[in-house]
Amino acid sequence: MKKLFGKLEISWWKLVLFAVICGVYTGVMALIPMARDTSFQDITMTFEWWILFAIIIIVNSKTPLDSALKVFVFFLISQPLVYLVQVPFSPEGFGLFRYYPSWFKWTLLTFPMAFVGHYMKKDKWWGLVILAPMLVFLGYHYYNFFGEAVHFFPNHLLSAIFCAATMIIYPLFIFSDKKIRIIGVVFSVVVLLAATIYGFVDGRSHAYDTSLLLSGSETCGFEYDDSYSVYLTDEGFGEVSIEYEEAIESYLVRASFTNTGDTELVLVSPQGEETVYDLHVERYSYTVRRKE
Repeated sequence: MKKLFGKLEISWWKLVLFAVICGVYTGVMALIPMARDTSFQDITMTFEWWILFAIIIIVNSKTPLDSALKVFVFFLISQPLVYLVQVPFSPEGFGLFRYYPSWFKWTLLTFPMAFVGHYMKKDKWWGLVILAPMLVFLGYHYYNFFGEAVHFFPNHLLSAIFCAATMIIYPLFIFSDKKIRIIGVVFSVVVLLAATIYGFVDGRSHAYDTSLLLSGSETCGFEYDDSYSVYLTDEGFGEVSIEYEEAIESYLVRASFTNTGDTELVLVSPQGEETVYDLHVERYSYTVRRKE
């Protein structure tokens, strides 16, 4: 581990090869349907792995300018490749590059950030000040992943573990001074504890809110109103209710899901007659079908 954080020889050709491998791998992960809503596809949307790659380059660079140039070139090569790999397989084709501008802005920011980041190698207290924003940023990622794992287990569990591990690893292996390492680890642990507690209690921000069943639609099979009631046979999937939508002048079932899998949705008439629907819930989609 110590070799990874300061004793690697990263030549320019190795850097370019590393950037190509990371870009291609990320593009492939974005294409695999089985990776959807899992930790394996998180690299396509979030920063935790890219922070690791950048820090490895920074702590193995010789000068601040060397650090800034190498990190900048790494992102300049890898990020467009992520989209280029997907182009032949996507209906959007090169239209996918409309997502690139935001990543290009981050690429530009890597130059000053990596320049300043190199000074972590000086093993001074202000090196920890430089690292602290990244630890907080990772803590925010951890909170999101952990909350997803709690409410949609095991989605993103590996990413939550990865964030927690790197938050401890960075201060331990970037710095040699014992006091700085201890303070850094304590800081990371405090951030992790706060994120863990909030991830447990903050279920709403991780819920999947959607409109489920429109009155009178083909899927529904009949018209209903607010005299009906609705429930899920497994309450662990979340909450459902009947609401009137003025924009379409009709009633619909609103759902707030906190789990994925299969359950049943039941509409109950004022007379107590039940209409049952098979319901399959995924993280950001669902299918509903009336049972015969």
